[in-house]
Formats: sequence, C-alpha cells, structure tokens
Amino acid sequence: MIQPGQTYRSLKPSDKGWRIRIVDVGPFSARAVEAANGRPLLNRIMLQSLHASPTTKNGTPRRTGYVLEDT
Repeated sequence: MIQPGQTYRSLKPSDKGWRIRIVDVGPFSARAVEAANGRPLLNRIMLQSLHASPTTKNGTPRRTGYVLEDT
C-alpha cells in the first residue's frame, strides 16, 4: 500500500537512482518531492508507476517507474 513518507528510487537507467518521497496519495496519483532536498515535483506520479519490487511478475527487471526503498 502506498503511503505518505515512503521513499522510491527511479528505475530508469538514465536517472541514476534519483529518489522521491511521497507526501500525499490520491485515488489515481501521488504528490511527491525530491527525497534529497524536499523540492516539489512539477507533475504528480501515477500510482501504477510505483512498484514494491524491482522485478516484474515473470522475474525480468523493471526499466521504468519507481521501486519502494523505505516504508
């Protein structure tokens, strides 16, 4: 379950492990800030882009979205 205060790491290789922290969760999207400095992101993050595991159901590594780091 996605909750405020959780930290997620970007899975996109070019983002080099960029991290976000969730501050508010809506029915379809979440508002996040940069984990390093608290700067708000310009766009909301779709909930379907936030993942608990860095791999898909069939075991292949995810290449997009964000993976949960801290609870």
